[in-house]
Amino acid sequence: MREVFDQIAAAAAYLKSRTDFQPRVGLILGTGLGGLAEQIDAVATVPFAAVPHFVPPTAESHAGNLVFGSLGGQPVVAMQGRVHYYEGYTMKQITLPVRVMRALGVSTLIMSNAVGGMNPQLRPGDISVITDHINLMGDNPLIGPNDDRLGVRFPDMSEPYARDYVELLESVALEQRLPLRRAVYVAVAGPNLETAAEYRFLRAVGADTVGMSIVPECLVAVHAGLKVLGVSVVTDACFPDALRPADVEQIIRVANEATPRLEALVKGFLKRLPVA
Repeated sequence: MREVFDQIAAAAAYLKSRTDFQPRVGLILGTGLGGLAEQIDAVATVPFAAVPHFVPPTAESHAGNLVFGSLGGQPVVAMQGRVHYYEGYTMKQITLPVRVMRALGVSTLIMSNAVGGMNPQLRPGDISVITDHINLMGDNPLIGPNDDRLGVRFPDMSEPYARDYVELLESVALEQRLPLRRAVYVAVAGPNLETAAEYRFLRAVGADTVGMSIVPECLVAVHAGLKVLGVSVVTDACFPDALRPADVEQIIRVANEATPRLEALVKGFLKRLPVA
């Protein structure tokens, strides 16, 4: 973790040399949702490849840029795409950007991703807000010696996703007359999708949706003292008794079609986010 601290310092120093903009809100824009970055009144765009110790995304539709600017009246820095555990990176590599956001002054982290819907009430195209999660990725970015400068040894996870943020997003959704469902999210390592038996298991242990991201970033965000909001687009139905082969192009298409609604929700949330 001492090495991580030095990496954070180097990355933050580089970004501060590129822009003096000070973000308050961090955004991680997932599969098919990177278009939200186009709504930002940008003052600087920095490729991941230029930032010390950042690693490039290899997943389709993940552009790999940091975008600084204003959105919904808030100063933000957005990750246009993310890196995943299944790409072969370590947990510390994929969560480093969250640590760097914190070093730049971010106090709120908003994340989005594409998920499979296992709850029968969820259908492709639905948007859900994460209320809790289950980590079945088989790893944790906090494993190893703890650096007290970054957070406490045993971070409390009784409220990984801020309840007042969930309620605020629900209020925005009600005002905009956009359906929004609560969901318990389970993260798996991937990259393969699940078998029918695995979907039955994941549903039985209490999950509504399943994906391959968000949880590592959430763990590090909580460790760093950030408040977290997680929203997901349901891109495919994962009902074990009616399972069909996954179509990645269709998944991305569904996510893209949901982008305008997600944009409206996030911008509405930012407009109503209390000033720190």
